Amino acid sequence: MRKIKTFIPFVIFIIAPVVIIGTMFCSILLGAKAIPVDVIWEAIFQFDEKNVDHQIIRFSRIPRALGALLIGCFLAISGSIMQGMTRNYLASPSIMGVSDGSILMITCCMIFFPNQSNITMVLFSFLGSAIAAGVVFLLASSLPDGLKPVKMAIIGTIIGTFLSSVATALATYFQTSQNISFWYNARLHQLEPTLLKVVLPFACIGLFLAIAISKQMTVLSLGTDVAKGLGQRDRLIKLLAGLAVVILTGCSVSLAGNIGFVGLIIPHISRFLVGVDFKWTIPFAGLLGGVFLAFADIGSRFLNYPFETPISVVTATIGVPFFLYLIKSRGGGSYAAKSS
Repeated sequence: MRKIKTFIPFVIFIIAPVVIIGTMFCSILLGAKAIPVDVIWEAIFQFDEKNVDHQIIRFSRIPRALGALLIGCFLAISGSIMQGMTRNYLASPSIMGVSDGSILMITCCMIFFPNQSNITMVLFSFLGSAIAAGVVFLLASSLPDGLKPVKMAIIGTIIGTFLSSVATALATYFQTSQNISFWYNARLHQLEPTLLKVVLPFACIGLFLAIAISKQMTVLSLGTDVAKGLGQRDRLIKLLAGLAVVILTGCSVSLAGNIGFVGLIIPHISRFLVGVDFKWTIPFAGLLGGVFLAFADIGSRFLNYPFETPISVVTATIGVPFFLYLIKSRGGGSYAAKSS
């Protein structure tokens, strides 16, 4: 079994480019309007701005496909890092309230600092992620057994619901509910292409941090005492891991709003396929998360055809049963106890 798990990562990363290209092609091809393959080719390499189909491909479907791949990648890696850092198999940006913190600060930015640049909005999203994560972990640490998986998930859900309610109340009071609804309904077809360019440099920093600390994350996932015993700078690694989560979650929320359960489901599948070595788990989670969300987005186009369904509905349909399964099968046990 170990030999198979050692061999799997190499096979996966060899075929990864083909999988990514195939996923993008499916995402670009399939939609409410049928567009022939040759028209897609022309739109990419022989763009005619007067052709409506070319406009749809260039300015809607390609950014949407890229956005789905990137957001799925960011959320899956964030969830993988959170689960390893906290040794909590229920940890994820959506369940721990991190995504709701981002949305609250984006709401505040739009209300109190209107007409700001996209970069400012992304920075507010980062700030919201950091505040929400800090509040959840501080509150969990202050309560008896608060860091246990189920209790921490409950605390994160409560904090997330509170932050979400505050954002909704502010949006209603200041009459900006219509603008804020985008971040709660998570509609990828409304993704702003220029925002991708703004987010990409920040995302690269987050991805670099995640890959750079991957070996240390493997040690950290075994427990703080083990990490310290091996001479690892525990606080520094946790700080860098938290920074990577804040950046990647902030990027994903600023692009398309709150998309739940990707950061919960994908890390578990990743560990099952490639093992608990974060050197493989983190990049594979990113790859699998991007492909998963891209196909979830395709499904959202046909769930209530010809109308668009919020992609969070699709991810929740898969994620909620998975969440309940984890609670039933693992109870209150720790991440490390089940990984070893």
